Amino acid sequence: MSETPHVEVYTAEECPYCERAKELLEAKGVEYELHDVTDDDEARAAMVERAEGRQTVPEIFVDDELIGGYDELAELDESGELDDLLGVESTDGTHRRMIVAGSGISGLTAAIYAGRANNDPLVIEGGEPGGQLTLTTDVANYPGFPEGISGPELIDRMKRQAKRFGAAVEHGVIESVDASSRPFRVELKDGTVYTTDSLVVASGASARTLGVPGEDELMGYGVSTCATCDGAFFRDEEMVVVGGGDAACEEASFLTKFAKKVYLVHRREEFRAEGYWVDRIEEQVEAGEIELVLNSEVTEIHGSPEAGVESVDLVRHPEGRPTAKLDDPETEEFDLDVGAFFVAIGHTPNTGFLEGTGVEMDSEGYIEARDGTGGGQTKTDVEGIFAAGDVVDFHYQQAITAGGMGCKAAIDADDYLDDLDREVAGSAEPALAESDD
Repeated sequence: MSETPHVEVYTAEECPYCERAKELLEAKGVEYELHDVTDDDEARAAMVERAEGRQTVPEIFVDDELIGGYDELAELDESGELDDLLGVESTDGTHRRMIVAGSGISGLTAAIYAGRANNDPLVIEGGEPGGQLTLTTDVANYPGFPEGISGPELIDRMKRQAKRFGAAVEHGVIESVDASSRPFRVELKDGTVYTTDSLVVASGASARTLGVPGEDELMGYGVSTCATCDGAFFRDEEMVVVGGGDAACEEASFLTKFAKKVYLVHRREEFRAEGYWVDRIEEQVEAGEIELVLNSEVTEIHGSPEAGVESVDLVRHPEGRPTAKLDDPETEEFDLDVGAFFVAIGHTPNTGFLEGTGVEMDSEGYIEARDGTGGGQTKTDVEGIFAAGDVVDFHYQQAITAGGMGCKAAIDADDYLDDLDREVAGSAEPALAESDD
């Protein structure tokens, strides 16, 4: 490898994972050569060949060696190997008055308010910088943007606003928190250790996958969790989107720009999505762009890295949730011949790093914050640790509610820190009086 590695990034327009990869490299001061494959068939073909058949962006190369996509780049960063690979110096941890875990809308809102309160917040971006909002191409219901705004742009604006008020942003993923003493000890996956007087947990939730045969083996070869990233690779193919919420409907709608037909597979009869998305899907069903496959679940994905996705096996039952009724004579087996498969079935909260802290969580890992009326609604069972956004809220899961919770968490943390300052000042007074005698 050369002393200054040659880094190349294959990217596409409206690809949030591409932006995350570029932000990570830029945060480390690394220059890179960019190849935009959006409307360039030659560049796209070259990328697929160099990436050993993978049809997903981004694809990253260091000195002509395939690193992989954003997930692989982030894993190298979490382990500390990326700094060595790129020849950059690692960051040493320090003490901070407040650490915010997560850089989605709740975390950045908390950082804005904490910065304005002179609490010197450090935002640890997490494995998915910007959170789930960066996967949303059109945020049409966020107040103040009558024409709508893209998720990545909204997050970028909030990050710049947080920095303006004094917040620092560090790329990294928290491995563990030691809450047994004060200040808290926060260790990142790359080994960096910070101490902090307060912690706002706004680490969001990560996309779930189905766990069916063929899904892991074909991830990147026609199976994806990001339609805006990878849909253009499968022009004129028939495609499957699995899910019944806003994200699934948005992905299915987006893919109609490229697909011969989109099959929207949902395990129930009714969608969970808001009325806007249901109406839009119905319009595209009438136009013949989308076909609904309801009361159905996927049981296996067929294909190979060389050929990509070729077909999917499904089961259907008139009352829905057919995989729980496989022995029922009304359960029907069938298959679809498709060239791409997109998963949008919800999320799992990113709270594993809180294990052993005493923070109370439910069976699925969502934090049980105090809530209620008055101050302290974002308090957890551990004094000095607060929670906001999708790590708490599995019901509303809206950008505006996440931002509101981030605001609450910053104010609650500020109250806690003020009390802490008074305690420290009070404990020092006798000693000062004694020294005056």
